[in-house]
Amino acid sequence: MAAGPSQLFLLADHIKLSLLERQRAISLNLEPNSQDGHISRSLESMREGIEAVEKERVRLEQSGDASSVTLKDQESRLRTQYDDLTSQFRGFPTSTASASLSHPNNPSLAADFAHATSTPQRPRNPSSSSFLKRSPATNNSKSVRFSDAPSTSADDDAARDALFPAAYRDDPDAPPDHSQLDNQQIHEYHSQVLQDQDEQLDRLGESIGRQRELSIQIGDELDGHVQLLDEVDEHMDRHQTRIDGARKRLGTVARKAKDNVQLTIILVLIVILVLLIIILKR
Repeated sequence: MAAGPSQLFLLADHIKLSLLERQRAISLNLEPNSQDGHISRSLESMREGIEAVEKERVRLEQSGDASSVTLKDQESRLRTQYDDLTSQFRGFPTSTASASLSHPNNPSLAADFAHATSTPQRPRNPSSSSFLKRSPATNNSKSVRFSDAPSTSADDDAARDALFPAAYRDDPDAPPDHSQLDNQQIHEYHSQVLQDQDEQLDRLGESIGRQRELSIQIGDELDGHVQLLDEVDEHMDRHQTRIDGARKRLGTVARKAKDNVQLTIILVLIVILVLLIIILKR
């Protein structure tokens, strides 16, 4: 079913919003190509819809319908917006493209257009700005002290625990150390493990059930094919029997024909011999 002018105007508004979001992404130095495929398909759908509207307008004009005037005006507006959106998408905006891009066809989308056309605030990097604004005179010199005896203070232990909260393990999925857990925590951990195993077994059971049903269906299909092959084999046997009988009958006819030829030759020779005897006696 072809889209009407109202649907095409709504599609044009969605394309405008996508183009505005694309411009915001470019202004924020983001990748703008994520919606290019969607915008291209939407423009293609809009072009096909305009062609359908044009065909409908021609049909109404030929039938003398007065609504063709309104449809012609809508078609003209749609074509203008399509040209502006296409030029904006391809990077060659026209003089009317910016105005068309910022004004929705549907007034209810004015808030969305206002948000999409708002100038985005670029995030500032406080660390880089502070380094740029920092005076060289205020830079404190840093030095590193080495000691033969490592410090074992509580502050060092706390800093080390903050940097390395968990001990390294070769197997990340291995069970945690239960020495630091109370009975309630150990019980909860094992209950969670059993619950996860039950869920995995349930999924495995469902998969096995589906495989069983599929195997049963394959077996039924194979039984049907075997039955068909048996019927074909029976038909082949019957036809082979008929062919053998016909071959035997042909052999009998051939032998009889051969015997008849020999008898005919003998009769002809006898007649010729009689004729020769009669002729020689005269």
